[in-house]
Amino acid sequence: MLRALLTDVDGTISDGSRQINTRAIDAIRSLQDNGAEVVFASGNTSCFMDALCKMVGTHGTFIAENGGVFRVGYTGTLHIKGDQAVCRNALERVQSHYRDRGIEIELYSPSYRFADLAFARTIPVNDVKSLLKDYPVQVLDTGYAIHLQSKGVNKGTALESLAKEMGIMTSDFLAIGDSLNDIQMIRTAGVGVAVANAHPDVKAVAQYATEKEYGEGFVEAVKKYLPYFLAIKRSTTI
Repeated sequence: MLRALLTDVDGTISDGSRQINTRAIDAIRSLQDNGAEVVFASGNTSCFMDALCKMVGTHGTFIAENGGVFRVGYTGTLHIKGDQAVCRNALERVQSHYRDRGIEIELYSPSYRFADLAFARTIPVNDVKSLLKDYPVQVLDTGYAIHLQSKGVNKGTALESLAKEMGIMTSDFLAIGDSLNDIQMIRTAGVGVAVANAHPDVKAVAQYATEKEYGEGFVEAVKKYLPYFLAIKRSTTI
């Protein structure tokens, strides 16, 4: 039996241009009607995630900043797991290197981030990794931005903490994703799914890879595992 769905946002319930698939929204609401909890997990900021939860219609639980921040419910405490100070120090190294070459890095919502730092993919991610090889940070390329995060912090570690606060097990989760930053949560969840457009490394750790891409792949996955969620409704009515 599955009790909760943990899903990535960009590239999983959205298409390549970041437009959310409306059928994916219908699938999410259907799950909630059957007693499941739906949790969004993203590299986006907590304020973005809060707005997304309200507009889609979930109960407000999310993982933000690639596991650096999470919250259970709209009134829950915002837990900050990442150390932004080490990320800021690493960012200064990258900025200095490229500024000497006349290149300014475009930061994404720095004043709204609490754990990680993110910037535009206008510089080679491998160069960033090389520059920061001696720094206590991990460099994540989500396909939409480059993120600097504290080592040991990811969507999987956030799932472990979030599940404990929710009072359920990580094995009760179905996790769906597409990017390299989704690997840990797919490994940690009871069932892990990769949509068809997912990175090959994500597909390699998932129990199931959908035939369809993006939001249509998400809907395919929900339909496949819906009977496991319907067991929740049956168990509460017997």
